[in-house]
Amino acid sequence: MSTTTAHGPFAHPALFYRSRHEYTQQTVAFLREGKANGEPVAVAVPGPNLELIKNGLGGDTDGIAFFDMTEAGRNPGRIIPKVLRGFADAHPTERVRIIGEPIWAGRSAVEYPACAQHEALINAAFDGRAATILCPYDESRLDGTVIADARMTHPTLISGDGRAEISDAYDWEAVVARYNEALPSVPDAAVFSYGGDDLPAVRRFALTQAAGLGLGRERLMDVELAVAELTTNSVVHGGGRGTLAAWAEQGQVVIEVRDAGRLTDPLAGRRPPERGQIGGRGLMLVHYVSDLVRLHTAEAGTAVRFYLSL
Repeated sequence: MSTTTAHGPFAHPALFYRSRHEYTQQTVAFLREGKANGEPVAVAVPGPNLELIKNGLGGDTDGIAFFDMTEAGRNPGRIIPKVLRGFADAHPTERVRIIGEPIWAGRSAVEYPACAQHEALINAAFDGRAATILCPYDESRLDGTVIADARMTHPTLISGDGRAEISDAYDWEAVVARYNEALPSVPDAAVFSYGGDDLPAVRRFALTQAAGLGLGRERLMDVELAVAELTTNSVVHGGGRGTLAAWAEQGQVVIEVRDAGRLTDPLAGRRPPERGQIGGRGLMLVHYVSDLVRLHTAEAGTAVRFYLSL
């Protein structure tokens, strides 16, 4: 299986498979090629597929880092900083090889826009890096829109029999823009408008609402951290004011912060801080503690919506 591209040292192929056999054959070949080249290798895929790959490798798993994507990548927004960059940055002088499968048939419609943006933003996050990240897609179970988006977010496409071609639809920035979707207000949400003097009050409000909706004590700590970061950011960078809303939705507590700020960096919250960097960690921390983060930014302002499972 060739993963060579004309897009510099970073290669980001999609693997379109239709059977367990195709999946195992191509992923195992990819990993063995990496090991033969002396490259650090990692696998971040859903649990059942982890087992397929481990079984396909037989006993040849030494030196391979394994991550269950249903846990490590439950929130697509933390895959780049915590999983992909986390592994690549641990090997700064070597070319790394990673299998990352962030989209599977169990993903919800609410999660998918964040998944598609994640796949697109990998191209920006690893531009110029010596890395190959292979992303498998199950053509037999995923919607046609998902496959079409994969052709736009991956410069190289690999079929189940290992044939590679250059994608004629590659345009990752268009995918980022398309899924920068407006997030409609929820009519029955509890709402608190705040300014600089109201930060303690808005945090207490968020905690009270989340507890009343059934969120457990450990997850209330995540609410406190995320709300503190987002509301402080509103006051400092978002026009000095904001609005927080909280509600329950399909077994999750959802909290949204809106303000007049605009995010201009598409990798905001997904770029690990540099050594010695002061500040700039707030949105990344929100990604780390949340099960999902949806974000919309435009001239009029930004909405950040984070989800925590009950």
